Amino acid sequence: MSTDAPADPASQLPAEPANPRADQGESALPTADAAYWEAAAASFDDEPDHGLRDPAVRAAWAARLRSWLPSAPAAVLDLGCGTGSLALLAAEQGHRVTGVDRSPRMIAQARGKLAGRDAAFLVADAAEPPVGEQRFDVVLVRHVLWALPDPAAALRRWAGLLAPGGRLVLVEGRWGEAEPVGIPAGELTDLVGPLAARTRVEHLSHDPVLWGKEVTDERYVLIAELPRRHTEVVDVHLVLRRGEEVLLARRSGTGYADGLLHAPSGHAEDGEDVREAMIREAAEEIGLRLTPGDLRVGLVMQHCAPPPARPRIGWFFEAEYGAGGEPWNREPDKCAELAWHRLDALPDDMVAYCRAGLDGLRAGHRFLLHWHRPGDAVAHDPSAPSRAVSLDGARPGG
Repeated sequence: MSTDAPADPASQLPAEPANPRADQGESALPTADAAYWEAAAASFDDEPDHGLRDPAVRAAWAARLRSWLPSAPAAVLDLGCGTGSLALLAAEQGHRVTGVDRSPRMIAQARGKLAGRDAAFLVADAAEPPVGEQRFDVVLVRHVLWALPDPAAALRRWAGLLAPGGRLVLVEGRWGEAEPVGIPAGELTDLVGPLAARTRVEHLSHDPVLWGKEVTDERYVLIAELPRRHTEVVDVHLVLRRGEEVLLARRSGTGYADGLLHAPSGHAEDGEDVREAMIREAAEEIGLRLTPGDLRVGLVMQHCAPPPARPRIGWFFEAEYGAGGEPWNREPDKCAELAWHRLDALPDDMVAYCRAGLDGLRAGHRFLLHWHRPGDAVAHDPSAPSRAVSLDGARPGG
């Protein structure tokens, strides 16, 4: 879904839109109304700063973008990309672009604009882009954050998609007079501050060429550079045991390892400890209401998917069947099936590091490394060399 703000957002909202920030006293926003943005696709590029059809407007945005992005070639993730106007500028400057938008019509136009270029486009929610283990040098977002129900959560997700030293480029503003919508620069600076090593705000209202007219409201870009020190995402994995069996989920529609089996899992959010994260993920994915007493740590693994993925730390928690209720598939858009499998006869169509973790757990190990090499498959391959290395004893599998 594109949430790129029209020239006068307050005047072009649907009759009865979702209001994700109503509890904050904000005007109604069209975020959840996908049909609204589908209908807007046909005329979306009519706005000077959307279609960039005027050569002067296009040149002004190209110059700004060149100053905001790192030297090419960089991997740029354009979220809420709309019809791809900024994506096209980035590609023309030598960057590799991935665009995400919930509107299929917007994405169709973007694909047409960038046909033959180093670009890919996904129809998906910009707040939760399905890019799997990919990491980017830049996350570029224009006029999207203002319309999301939880901007802070979206910023944390986006920051997690950046390589160390990557940057967020957030074009935002505050529009309207009687009932303004948007995010003031000071508020966005406070939201981004905990994530960034450095931030800077560049005000854009004074440059009418960018907008194709004079504007008086607040428009700006916030550029946040993430720390260059090494950081890793923390995963949590539930090994739910029913006698000699474990519960596995078949991934679907996630953009990573789809079609393969994996333990119910997720990653710790900002401020969560690993046990809290496991309890939350178990509730979200398979409907279990676990307590801390239901969980025991089985194994800890540092793992890394095939390059260019970044390494992660995975905590495998064990729980017994019956704890927290009966498991069921709460996320059918991300999980095609739940099934029980014997721990001593696991199937081969599994995510490789999860299979290695379960094999290591069965062998009695507590600490493992699982580090893919270039050319390795994400899926477990029984004929390939084992990448599992025990840090507390012999190498699993010999």
